[in-house]
Amino acid sequence: MEHTRWLDDDEQRTWRAFLSATRLVFDRVERQMSQDSGMPQTYYELLVRLSEAPGRTLRMSTLADNALSSRSRLSHAVARLEENGWVRRSTCATDRRGAFAELTDEGMAALEAAAPGHVETVRATVFDPLTRAQQHALREASEALVAALAPGRWPMSGDTGAVQARAPEQTAPEQA
Repeated sequence: MEHTRWLDDDEQRTWRAFLSATRLVFDRVERQMSQDSGMPQTYYELLVRLSEAPGRTLRMSTLADNALSSRSRLSHAVARLEENGWVRRSTCATDRRGAFAELTDEGMAALEAAAPGHVETVRATVFDPLTRAQQHALREASEALVAALAPGRWPMSGDTGAVQARAPEQTAPEQA
């Protein structure tokens, strides 16, 4: 690199605040999930994505893309979710290489049990300390970073960013 673009004082302060905040939030959420529901945040996110999909089923490649995960990492996570009885994997009839992940009733029950504590922790660590204007700025900044770091993968397919109206029996826990 010919010329290093060093961070100025303001940028350095922003970087350190961002790094500290994300570490603290992720640590708090991960600790709560582990203590209260025995599942990591990653598994919770996968269960939420499946709960929001038609028939609670997604093609594995779509689930990997939506979770911003590699296919091998997703396959390992789905194998663990299968062991818990929370997800069922099936092959694609039209594409032998394709597979689907389906959220089971047991998985939905685990998700519904985990959701209240998870959402409360997210609310307490991210939303309560911020004003509405700060929340909006955080979303805009986060969306800009995701768009730059994962071009073509944001917004995620089928992800509206808002809870969609559903019949009461189809209501899935909000992802946080």
